[in-house]
This record gives sequence, structure tokens and C-alpha cells, in this order.
Amino acid sequence: MYRPLADRIRPETLDEVVGQQHILGKGKILNRIVEGGTISNMIFYGPPGVGKTTVANIIATRANKKFYKLNATNASLKDIQDIIEGLDTFDGLNGVVLYLDEIQNFNKKQQQSLLEFIEDGRITLISSTTENPYHYIFKAIISRSTVFEFKTMQDSDIIKALNRAVDLVKADHKNTTIQVEKEALNYFAASSNGDVRKAINGLEVAINSTNPNSEGIILIDEEIARDCTQSKVFNYDMLGDSHYDILSAFQKSIRGSDPDGAIHYLARLVKAGDIQSICRRLMVIASEDIGLAYPNAAVIVKSCVDAANQLGFPEARIPLAQATLVLATAPKSNSVVCAIDAALQDIEQVNIGDIPLHLKDAHYSGAKALGRGIEYKYPHNYENNYVQQQYLPDNIKDRNYYVPGKNKNEKAAYDYWKKIKE
Repeated sequence: MYRPLADRIRPETLDEVVGQQHILGKGKILNRIVEGGTISNMIFYGPPGVGKTTVANIIATRANKKFYKLNATNASLKDIQDIIEGLDTFDGLNGVVLYLDEIQNFNKKQQQSLLEFIEDGRITLISSTTENPYHYIFKAIISRSTVFEFKTMQDSDIIKALNRAVDLVKADHKNTTIQVEKEALNYFAASSNGDVRKAINGLEVAINSTNPNSEGIILIDEEIARDCTQSKVFNYDMLGDSHYDILSAFQKSIRGSDPDGAIHYLARLVKAGDIQSICRRLMVIASEDIGLAYPNAAVIVKSCVDAANQLGFPEARIPLAQATLVLATAPKSNSVVCAIDAALQDIEQVNIGDIPLHLKDAHYSGAKALGRGIEYKYPHNYENNYVQQQYLPDNIKDRNYYVPGKNKNEKAAYDYWKKIKE
């Protein structure tokens, strides 16, 4: 029976696992749990192909309990009920370990059906997910589990796994010489986006599809590696955690005035074809992070956004990059967002009182009888179009919502009005 190469070289002990040393290294918590043999509820969280299922399988071999494995993508409530019914059999007397892959695909009812048995210890749940567990997993399960984050694999770790795969293939083909050039291994690793399984699958396709050369050697060079590897696909889900992670990194890079970081994360968003999220975020940044330090930024960004929407991809990448670099290199100020948020907080939390009578609408019959607008002073009738009068309600008349930034534009405006108001 055919078994994929990635499955055949799957590690059977922790010593064989590559990467994830932050949790699997000697003395690290998951290493201690596995070596100690006392299994507790765990959630493995991370991108595809980084070892979540492998580690779960290793744990299963060390558990002195009946082991079940389900994939939430195709498992049903009946599958869970069958496991629960088995708890009353001889095999279930000591409790069972359930490995539930892709748990984010289970709805709340399915997850809740496990809770009673997790609480009394009859089911030890090891679950894995590519999505942020705090967004997709029932809180009661999270509170009873230890969450371990598996990180994207480094190229050096992936190459170690590829070398193991090459050694296994060579052992299987003793009558054929197989050579995989270093450049090919590097390409398989770099193009996998941290997914060991994808890298090994590419290697397997290359070996299986390449005929021996005139010397009888199956030679895998970088050109063959490129031909046998799918285009690099980022871990990007429009509705998932990575969507917001990339948008967050994009805005924070612009806010931090790092044009290189900003362009990098823009490229990820462009690669995903996510034009609307890019446009919305750019317009927000123009006001939230640049604001009054460079007011024209909002105008430029709106123009670039309109152009991008009219052009569509791939040309849209150019005006989007222009807007990104304008914002990343512009002077920064958050005085706009701070001012509006402070005012909103008062509206929600403070007895703000009534609008001053002289500011109320006086354009109707009987308004003056109510005292509306009588004492209003029209600023344009005064020197420099300014006159001192109260605008805030009495209860908050001394509030200062707007605090000017230290940038050139806001400082100039502040100095201008300070001189006039003196």
C-alpha cells in the first residue's frame, strides 16, 4: 500500500522532531509532559505542516490509555457518542485519549458534548488547530487545557527533514543513484513557507517524475525543484487569524515609520488579493496615525485607493504601494483619534449636561422666547474671525480633548491660535 513520503518519515520520538525547540527542547514544558508520561488536556495551535499531528502521535504511543483520532472536518456527533459509549467498556475503564485534529471545524454543540467527560477525566483531549484557539474553541475547553503554539518552521529545520527523506528514498532505491543538489533542497525549503509536509511532497514529486540521466543518476537540481513545486502560498485566510495578524503588522509598520516592513506586509495582502481590506486600512491609517501632522495624506490615500479600485489587480499594487510609502514616510500624529476617543468616553461615562443656550438652533419661531441663540457671538464679526465664548456644556466646560502633536503642522496652528487668543 502506497504511503506518502512525508508520512513514512514522520518522527516516532521527540528526538527525531525538527523545530519547535521552544516547547520540545530538553527541559521545556511539552518535552517534560511527554517524557513524564502524564497526559493532560492540550491544544496545539499553529500553521499547517509544523508538527502538531506528529507530536500528538508521539504522545499517544506513550499514553497508557485507549487512543482515538478524529478529524473535525469530517467527524460527526455520532463519532463522539461512539467514543463516549466506549468509556463504559473494559478498554475505557482507564479513560481514553482523543486527538481531535482541526477542532475549529467543530461547532459549539459538538465541543460541548465532550466537556462533561473532559471535566471528570475520562476523556483526555488533545486538539490541534490552524486558527487562534481563543477565537474558535469553546472557552470552557480552553480553561481546562494547556495551549501550545507551534511556530512556522525555519528553513534550516526543514532541510534537516528533507535530508532524512532523501536518505529514506536512497535506501528504497539501492540499485539507483539519487542525488539532490543543495540548491534544490534550499528551494524546496524556501518555497514551502515553513510547511515541512509541503517541502517533502515537492521532493517526492521531483524524484518520482525525474528519469535517470545518461549516467543512470536521478539528479534533482534547482530547476527541477522549481518545476515540481507549487507557487508559494501564504498562510492566509480572509476570515481567520492570519488575516488580522497581517493587517495589524501592516498598520504597525506604517505607524512605526518603517517603509520596508510596510511594503512587505502590503505584498502579503496583495498576494492574497485582498484589495478592500488594504484600502480600508490605508484610509484609517491616514487619519489615525498621520492625521494633522500631514493632513494631505488623507487626500493622497483616497486618490490612490480610488485608482486601485478602478484598476484592479495586478496594477492596483502600484497606487497601493504609493499610498503605503506616503504614510510610512510621513510625519506622525495620533491627536485626531485621541481627541475623538476622549470625547466619546465622556459621552458614555460622564453627565455631560445640556448644550449652552447660545449655541442652540434659533432658526424657528419662538426660539428667542426659549432663550435660544440670543447671546451667540458670530466669530466672523470679530478681529481674526475669533471671539472668546463657551462652547462645551457647563458640566465639562474645562475639558481639553485635543492635545496638539509636536509636529510642524500642529505646532504652527497651535502657535497661531495661542497668539490670537492671548
